[in-house]
Amino acid sequence: MREEYDIESLNPRRNPYSKWLKKQITININEQAIAYFKEQAEEVGIPYQTLINLYLTDCAEKKRKLDLTWK
Repeated sequence: MREEYDIESLNPRRNPYSKWLKKQITININEQAIAYFKEQAEEVGIPYQTLINLYLTDCAEKKRKLDLTWK
């Protein structure tokens, strides 16, 4: 075995999936929202965290704006 390897020459291609990598964060979500997504997740058969990620990703891709009014 060599003492050193030239890592750059071993795989010169970039990872095609790197743009889909996830980053772990901490976020506070109220219990009603979590319950809603858990219920939806059971209906479609995917984890609720994945469902929340899909929803937020869809909002970001479509550049949806929040329409919020206080009463």
